[in-house]
Amino acid sequence: MGTVAETRRNGEPLPPPPMFVEEAAPAAPREQLVATYVWDLVVRVTHWTIVLAMIVLSITGIYLGRPFVAAPGPARDTFVMGWMKIVHAYAAIAFSLAVGSRILWMFVGPRRSGWRNFVPTSKRRLRDMWGTFLFYIMIRPKPPASIGHNPMAGATYVAVFGLYLVMIFTGLALYSVSSHSYMQAFRFLLPLFHGVQWTRWIHHVVMWLLIGFSVHHFFSALLMSRVEKNGVLDSIFSGYKFLPKGMKRDDE
Repeated sequence: MGTVAETRRNGEPLPPPPMFVEEAAPAAPREQLVATYVWDLVVRVTHWTIVLAMIVLSITGIYLGRPFVAAPGPARDTFVMGWMKIVHAYAAIAFSLAVGSRILWMFVGPRRSGWRNFVPTSKRRLRDMWGTFLFYIMIRPKPPASIGHNPMAGATYVAVFGLYLVMIFTGLALYSVSSHSYMQAFRFLLPLFHGVQWTRWIHHVVMWLLIGFSVHHFFSALLMSRVEKNGVLDSIFSGYKFLPKGMKRDDE
């Protein structure tokens, strides 16, 4: 039996198999992405200061609430609880300064770090919030593109910063109880939280809420980085995301 080229039909060669005549269709041109500076230095520094302070505060705070290290000998020789309180206090100072600086930066910093990235005030942000919600409940395959925070995340961070402030004020109230210095001035906060025990309970519960949020935040960032493929996970280190060229501003 001859080859295809040798086989004749009415004097004409048979056409070669389709695999030799059909060329693969050219791939659709990928959307041009450009490196866009999104997170400025203040945003990145305050973010990582809050992260590191929360880790230290959680570890020392759990110990202060339920000591899990029994040091042998007199307390004056080991001073474990005292060191935990000192480290907790200095981490709380760093945390409070970072949170206060970030809130201030929402109003005096560049637009991509501003409060409009947290509170959806424009029609576009409100529409994209619904689109992001549909993505989170697995109805929409991809979320709407955003330069800064997506609207759903931004609104969530408003609540998170509210929890930050609760932690700061309850912490100041608790510190004023054992303080013998100017920190006693914050004792006026205790009645606002219905006394020492309620203040301690609120402080403890909010700590666990923030730990839970941190876990969710990390895995949500992994998800969005994989779906959007715009370097969102790397951007908190470098400040740059890779976004479509000519993309509209988030606050339009």
